[in-house]
Amino acid sequence: FFTVIDAPGHRDFIKNMITGTSQADCAILVVASGVGEFEAGISKEGQTREHALLAFTLGVKQMIVAINKMDDSSVMYGQARYEEIKSEVTTYLKKVGYKPAKIPFVPISGWEGDNMIDRSSNMPWYKGPYLLEALDNLNPPKRPSDKPLRLPLQDVYKIGGIGTVPVGRVETGVIKPGMVATFGPVGLSTEVKSVEMHHESLPEAVPGDNVGFNVKNVSVKELRRGFVASDSKNDPAKGTQDFTAQVIVLNHPGQIGNGYSPVLDCHTAHVACKFKEITEKMDRRSGKVLETAP
Repeated sequence: FFTVIDAPGHRDFIKNMITGTSQADCAILVVASGVGEFEAGISKEGQTREHALLAFTLGVKQMIVAINKMDDSSVMYGQARYEEIKSEVTTYLKKVGYKPAKIPFVPISGWEGDNMIDRSSNMPWYKGPYLLEALDNLNPPKRPSDKPLRLPLQDVYKIGGIGTVPVGRVETGVIKPGMVATFGPVGLSTEVKSVEMHHESLPEAVPGDNVGFNVKNVSVKELRRGFVASDSKNDPAKGTQDFTAQVIVLNHPGQIGNGYSPVLDCHTAHVACKFKEITEKMDRRSGKVLETAP
């Protein structure tokens, strides 16, 4: 089965989009085919470009493009409109770093159900996979279960009769009942009583699993979204005061210099930070240094 992460499309909720996308193995880029609607989305002010670039930057290398609303009165399941959109999106995805030849472009209608779970009779000209087929064709990524446990918390619930249940996706390592988990950056340690996924108990959860786990003697108030669960006996997660990062500037109104104070969205965390020193400018695709101390 698939876990669908429904990330928001509106620019006001970009931090939630980052949280969702950072947990994904594949991105489905949904593009509206309606005349005027596609053009608005792909424009510099639209969200299509930003979402594609964010997905690539966050390491989501597999993509499916769903060209939606093919039933729209301005499209009428037309091949010409499909080809026009495919060509324009292909050009942009290439610039971002994707390999469009490996990306299925599926013409769909979410409203009418065309090409969603079986082949549509409304678009006999389309010979590629329908959406579910494209999902089935994905390559499952290699799971880093041999690394130390890292599980960023997406939420923490208090469940009657059970207690405190943090939820999130296992990024690396394994979590299992009986393990003593340490939550970074606060360093709080407690025993994991049980691990559940899709309402079923698990003997262990591995990278890629979205799970809830019950912890002993910890109140909901002590944990929060953005904390990271780890194994107390194997390189537990700790806080840090500083780190070196490679940053891609998507769009920014002014210049960025030393002392710049943005908000950092990292996995599920949302934290204010400061650029202490900008050391070099580099080419995004090749990694070559273009300028030092810019």
